[in-house]
Amino acid sequence: MELEKLRHLLEHWIEHNDEHVRKYKEWAEKIRGERDDIAELIEESIAHFEKGNEVLRKAMERL
Repeated sequence: MELEKLRHLLEHWIEHNDEHVRKYKEWAEKIRGERDDIAELIEESIAHFEKGNEVLRKAMERL
């Protein structure tokens, strides 16, 4: 039962992170040219979210 709940949570977390990544990309594009330094930091955070999702997907595979 707990593993089923965990699978559901992992799916939710991955989807939620993907939603954040989409918004982060939008904002990085909006400020590109005006504040490249901030856009680059937002893009760096995107890479971390994407790496986190890779790890969460591996956890799902092991379930």
